[in-house]
Amino acid sequence: MKLSSGLFITFEGGEGAGKTTLIEEIYWKLKGTDLDVVKTREPGGTKVGEEIRKVLLANSNPPISPYTELCLFLASRTQHIVEVIIPALEQKKIVLCDRFNDSTIAYQGAARGLGMKKVAEFCSFISQKLEPHLTLYLDIDPKIGLKRIKRSRGEKDRIEAETMTFHSKIREAFLTLHQKHPGRFQLLDASQPPANVLADAMVHVQKLLDKHYTYV
Repeated sequence: MKLSSGLFITFEGGEGAGKTTLIEEIYWKLKGTDLDVVKTREPGGTKVGEEIRKVLLANSNPPISPYTELCLFLASRTQHIVEVIIPALEQKKIVLCDRFNDSTIAYQGAARGLGMKKVAEFCSFISQKLEPHLTLYLDIDPKIGLKRIKRSRGEKDRIEAETMTFHSKIREAFLTLHQKHPGRFQLLDASQPPANVLADAMVHVQKLLDKHYTYV
């Protein structure tokens, strides 16, 4: 059996939710079944994107306007889509992406106050209406997530260092997106042990694979 098309799976969540760990585990599980998998992230994923990432996350930079922040995230994304995501999907690969449009809608649209609907429109335009086949949202109380960051590496980046109100708005926005897109946007309880989160995630991933397998 082979995949009939490329698959685009995105991973969303607040700070410290465990996205990076989950993506790594799923990547190696899929690689172990001889599937062609690409692991990438936003902002980043390309040379241009990684340079933009440094600007966005550095605490040493002067304050960044919410509008500038939005434009930087979208600039990284459009390069990422053209250079990495679309070519991989055209080759029928599975793309695992750490953050995509939903993060921008939650962070810049809701938490920065630019408006979820308006930011969603910008995201749709920039991404050429590219939609994930599946989004795995790791839901966690932001207080717990930020404590995890403090335990693991101590220092916070510019966005992690925002107020608890800011992070609470992000969670509320993600839960709204979950309600709005119940088919694509699957909620995982990220307060569970990592093994449990992985098991829950793989149920959704396997369902997606089963829909796109073809016999050759």
